[in-house]
Amino acid sequence: MSIPSDLLASESITFEGAIALTQSLLSEIEDDRLSETEIEQAVASLVKTQNGARGFFVTYLTDDRPMADQPSPGVLDALREAPEIVAELLVKNLAMSAAMVVHHSRHQRESMLSKMAADSGRVLARSRHLIQTLQMPACQTLASQMLESLRNGEGEYEAFFQRWGYDGEQKVAIGSALREAIE
Repeated sequence: MSIPSDLLASESITFEGAIALTQSLLSEIEDDRLSETEIEQAVASLVKTQNGARGFFVTYLTDDRPMADQPSPGVLDALREAPEIVAELLVKNLAMSAAMVVHHSRHQRESMLSKMAADSGRVLARSRHLIQTLQMPACQTLASQMLESLRNGEGEYEAFFQRWGYDGEQKVAIGSALREAIE
């Protein structure tokens, strides 16, 4: 069985192109039109590049359909094919969504922000589940580096924390999420 070429990412795919391709791919999966091998080929083509992987995760982790709550074997096998790119994005998605849950929860009086807190919680749960299921050493290493930066205020991820302006409460939530994912 050959996967349709319009479901395969090129090496030069843009972030926006990867989002569109992932949306198409998820629709095909939902309609049960692809085998696990085809799913693996399509996802692997996306996650082998930074733009493709970013577009895949931003779409897959936030999608309203429940398929990302229990990733298929094809998705998991594809993610294992690009451990460096995948691990970094999963750990960062875990951290960012943990921080956003705190941010949105502070403003829950507004129903839109309450929904945003729930959406961030879903991304957090999905990221954690993928990290735990994939059991990739790179995830463990990067999460440990991030925890070290949280502990001592320097290191690999301090610039990341500075760039996003995370406060103390958000950093506590990030640390909890990281420990829960890797321990």
